[in-house]
Amino acid sequence: MATKKITKVGGGENTPQQTTFVPTAEAKGKATQLRLFAVLFWVLAIAAEAGAIFVLIKSAKPIETNTWIWMIGLIVIDLILVIIGSQIWKKANRLDPASRKDTVKFFLQNQLGVIISVIAFLPLVILIFTNKDLDGKQKGILGGIAAVALIIAGIASADFNPPSVEEYSKQSTFVQELIGTDHVYWTKSGTKFHLYSDCQYLKSDRTTEIFEGGTVADAYANNSRIKPEMSSLCSACEKRAAKEKGWTDEQLQQAKNAVINAVQNSKNR
Repeated sequence: MATKKITKVGGGENTPQQTTFVPTAEAKGKATQLRLFAVLFWVLAIAAEAGAIFVLIKSAKPIETNTWIWMIGLIVIDLILVIIGSQIWKKANRLDPASRKDTVKFFLQNQLGVIISVIAFLPLVILIFTNKDLDGKQKGILGGIAAVALIIAGIASADFNPPSVEEYSKQSTFVQELIGTDHVYWTKSGTKFHLYSDCQYLKSDRTTEIFEGGTVADAYANNSRIKPEMSSLCSACEKRAAKEKGWTDEQLQQAKNAVINAVQNSKNR
């Protein structure tokens, strides 16, 4: 079996036990930096939309071939910029997640990319379909392209598994209950994080590099394929840790429920 490269990420081995997740100053700083980059891309996207609107309003009638090329090109540029900004924003949210306690803030922070997508395309779509200088075919083609771009941007920008302080807290605390510290392992393209570097699922020849935490939060920040939910902990590692503690399956479930309830009670206070 090939030797695995071990890459250390995040802090040290001894993470203080806590019930409520708090991002590190370094994580918050990096998240802020990423959000600024995301906003920059979104501003450029809206500028591309403004450019497309300007071209449409100022173009000669009937619309010439060059105008079509400019319009389609600006719509594509708009789409690319929106998606890049949204992906950067979602990465920032994994470093510094919102709390579900504030429903409005939680929604806005995690779905801001969708809102920006609407801003970056809907005015153009409306202008195209209400433009009296365009015939039905032209409206259908240009409006259709812009509308499809809006849908693609919205879907790509939506976060269907948004991270939260509460979810991070549950998993971090549960990991600490199992092994005494929030210290995990993961791979670049895997969908689980692990408690042991010699886990059977990390022994595959396909695994050439193992990332060593760091924390559960580090795993989420460095691998977007890992969903922020309790089931993202490797089941084999979970059972192995429980066995080492002498827990039965029932005791394991009780410990998990206790963690979930503790975080839930903390949320309600």
